[in-house]
Amino acid sequence: MTDCNTMPRPKIAVSLDAATLARLDRLVERGVFANRSRAVEQAVAEKLARLEHGRLARECANLDPAFEKTIAEEGLTADLAAWPPY
Repeated sequence: MTDCNTMPRPKIAVSLDAATLARLDRLVERGVFANRSRAVEQAVAEKLARLEHGRLARECANLDPAFEKTIAEEGLTADLAAWPPY
């Protein structure tokens, strides 16, 4: 199995304002991130995850809870008597 940290990675250029870059460099200096690239990579990954989670939350908000409950419980009443007591 190949370690993903040793595989070649595509490179991109990112422009940041001076204040943001200074904040980033302070975090790298404190050892929060190994280097600028890792910091930017983690920030982008976290932002993408939040956006994807937000999309899921928006889609879930469109669901009708009563309808979803009906679908989930469909056919359970016949089998309910066969279930062991808890």
